[in-house]
Amino acid sequence: MVRKSAKASDVGRSKAHMVAAALERDILTGRLPYGQQLESESELVERFAVSRNTVRKGLDLLTTNGLITRKGGVGSFVTFNGQAIDGSLGWSTAIEQAGGSVQTKLLQIAIVEDEALARELRLRSSRFVAIDRMRLIGDPATCISLERSRLPFSDDLAALPLEGLVGGSLYRTLAAHGMVADHGEQWAEVVGLEADDAKLLKRRAGTSFLRSRRLTRDRDNRIIEYVVSLLDPAHFALHLEF
Repeated sequence: MVRKSAKASDVGRSKAHMVAAALERDILTGRLPYGQQLESESELVERFAVSRNTVRKGLDLLTTNGLITRKGGVGSFVTFNGQAIDGSLGWSTAIEQAGGSVQTKLLQIAIVEDEALARELRLRSSRFVAIDRMRLIGDPATCISLERSRLPFSDDLAALPLEGLVGGSLYRTLAAHGMVADHGEQWAEVVGLEADDAKLLKRRAGTSFLRSRRLTRDRDNRIIEYVVSLLDPAHFALHLEF
């Protein structure tokens, strides 16, 4: 029986994954902390004994997974902040559970009317509980996300503006009210920041941010939460496997 030799493209892909895996271990173990510049491409070529093209493919994998950012003519920098973020939970829940150095600034909890959103979600009532938050990291603090959650109003949630969130967490608050997510939908696109949002985030208007829109339902298909998040792409990435 004759064994077929591996294709050159498969070998190259395997070596690129090897480079990515080694650097990922350095990042996740803290050997390469947040903000640290990686070795140059030439140094990585020598370290791993691979081609420059293989190194670049490995760095592409790390970029896709949100672990590094690459700046042309400067180098690659670690953007992983020390906490694993599980995007399948939704950004808000994932960041809350990650904890660590992430700080939350509550902007508002209020009962609002939003007829356009009610029409979009096909709800009879246009009343919502609005919960707006910012997430900050580092010292000095840098805002990495702006999240606007809308919960369909119910008598059970009427006291939220006065009582506040359970333990400062929307995730815990929903659980305390028996609102357990079962399924939903999520959309993501890159947008330029509008003037008001840019001012809140302390960025220039038009700066590119990842916008995520997430609709969560319970087991009976009732809407629990609709949240629009603006996410700093230096700290968040959308990774899909198919």
